[in-house]
Amino acid sequence: MATPSEVISNKQVILRDYVTGFPKESDMELRTDTTTLKLPQGSTGVLVKNLYLSCDPYMKNRMTKRETASYVETFHPGSPITGFGVAKVLESGDAKFEQGDLIWGITGWEEYSLITATQSLFKIHHDPNIPLSYYTGILGMPGITAYAGLYELCSPKKGETVYVSAASGAVGQLVGQFAKLMGCYVVGSAGSKEKVDLLKNKFGFDEAFNYKEESNLDAALKRYFPEGIDIYFENVGGKMLDAVLLNMRFRGRIAVCGMISQYNLEKPEGVHNLMSLISKEVRMQGFVAFNYYHLYGKFLEMVLPHIKEGKVMYVEDVVEGLESAPSALVGLFAGRNVGKQVVVVSRE
Repeated sequence: MATPSEVISNKQVILRDYVTGFPKESDMELRTDTTTLKLPQGSTGVLVKNLYLSCDPYMKNRMTKRETASYVETFHPGSPITGFGVAKVLESGDAKFEQGDLIWGITGWEEYSLITATQSLFKIHHDPNIPLSYYTGILGMPGITAYAGLYELCSPKKGETVYVSAASGAVGQLVGQFAKLMGCYVVGSAGSKEKVDLLKNKFGFDEAFNYKEESNLDAALKRYFPEGIDIYFENVGGKMLDAVLLNMRFRGRIAVCGMISQYNLEKPEGVHNLMSLISKEVRMQGFVAFNYYHLYGKFLEMVLPHIKEGKVMYVEDVVEGLESAPSALVGLFAGRNVGKQVVVVSRE
């Protein structure tokens, strides 16, 4: 490790310019800057060494220049991309953290970061039997997203029918397993045979199907839900949402987590079956994870025993090195990842 006053290199992933349409690897570049491992005088931030970075679909919205306000700030071209990650504290100006602490939260896509927004960081009380990378996924933002969307918005009851789209992803794989723990009948969709097999054989979904092999999504849903859907966890949008609306049961609930089919379209697709919300008294609600961070302790109390007992499984798709990060992020939108996409910056 370098001495605090020594100037060292700091590899970074930089956004070249705002993105329209599908993101490409060439929209980002790997650059080497320099830094000193010393907090600026009077800083109340934390200086960290980044260990694991999370690739998440919402990041596409941050790569796009927007005329209207969004719940997340856009990236700044010419600067490092930021996102959720796991890091080790090297020096702290915040009394809540000290040297050697492990944290998760928003950090830079670089080897070393100065984090000034420390209020959004969580200290990790690490169990060596659980992978540290899990704090980019099941024990981080995707975990609290699955927990809040299912339990807080949809209130599942034993025997209810649950459908999860993009079900093998970072959030979907958890929603299905949490619903099974509640005694629900769970069906998921994904985009390959490998992912469908994973849903049924690893995550314990009752059924799963490859949406790419279905010419009629309405007919597919009627096949798996002859009596309709009580809860839909929405990750896709577009034609999938339209088909689901026709198959919701009376007073069903829809948690709108994401719409990955729409993120790269210059003109989003319309939805035609919204009348179903009225006639079936369906409740459809969007949400963002950070509004449920106050439930994080309660969530950990629920999920950690299930992980240790093997009742909840988690699959990661791990790539090594910052240089692999642009390809990994772009791959999300082509469905290349199998499970939670993680980038290893350093293993300590």
